[in-house]
Amino acid sequence: MSQVKLFSGSGSKYLAESIAQSYGKPLGNAIFQKFSDGEMSPYYEESVRGCDVFIVQSTFAPADNFLELLLMVDAAKRASADSITLVVPYFGYARQDRKDKPRVAIAAKLLANLIGASGASRLMTCDLHADQIQGFFDIPVDHLDGASVFVPYLRSLNLDNIIFASPDVGGMKRTRRYASFFAADMVVCDKHRERANEVASMQLIGEVEGKDVILVDDLIDTAGTITKAAKLLMDKGATSVRAVCTHPVLSGKAYENINNSVLEELVVTDTIPLKEESPKIKVLSVANLFAKAIRKIHDHESISSLFIR
Repeated sequence: MSQVKLFSGSGSKYLAESIAQSYGKPLGNAIFQKFSDGEMSPYYEESVRGCDVFIVQSTFAPADNFLELLLMVDAAKRASADSITLVVPYFGYARQDRKDKPRVAIAAKLLANLIGASGASRLMTCDLHADQIQGFFDIPVDHLDGASVFVPYLRSLNLDNIIFASPDVGGMKRTRRYASFFAADMVVCDKHRERANEVASMQLIGEVEGKDVILVDDLIDTAGTITKAAKLLMDKGATSVRAVCTHPVLSGKAYENINNSVLEELVVTDTIPLKEESPKIKVLSVANLFAKAIRKIHDHESISSLFIR
């Protein structure tokens, strides 16, 4: 069987080191050279010939993280790696998965095409913004579930009157899955946007009086939607409101919005590094989840056992 070699892009070194430690193998040596104009030239300091190469890199901003990942794939392919698996805990541009108005790009499909053209063998990711993005790829996609990290934590809270809430209609399927793990009910915060990253109005569908509410989403950007939803839920009689969001994009005034909100806590994962600390934000690691998935893929085993039931 081919030897496993783990490498990291420069943007996700913090997470790759945790994955490598959980897997029980040190990260391989890679150098990230930059020319004076900013042009990147990554290269491997060790042989990868005949190896199963796993490259860890989330594609959050800036776009250099994605280009660097493609260059690392190309370098590994030209160095005769046997297989190249991209470990992309956060797959950026996934919100642009369709034409929701005329003359816009479908960025998620474009990125999928570029990954396929680069020579990658397969992609491993977590909580895509939309499940159907898996179909944009012509290579195998292992789509891990953040619930495997969040559900054990939520169970440890021992909340008696738990109910789950979706911050928008589009997140109902995800929220319903979480509710099913607890045999709980769910409600929906129906929002209306006039422009991107700005919620014009919101109303609640369902009852939350006397309940401990858990808001569920795949990512949190400016935190405008989540904090507005939390306030609406408290105004409707909720006892407490928490939120679980896999990918902490947290741009603009996100930290200010969270710190000034009625949220009891915001639980996220480390697919994206936090830009600053907040007493309301708790981080759970996906390192062990990805390490287990890497081992199963290398051993040609099913990863279905990693999904919570």
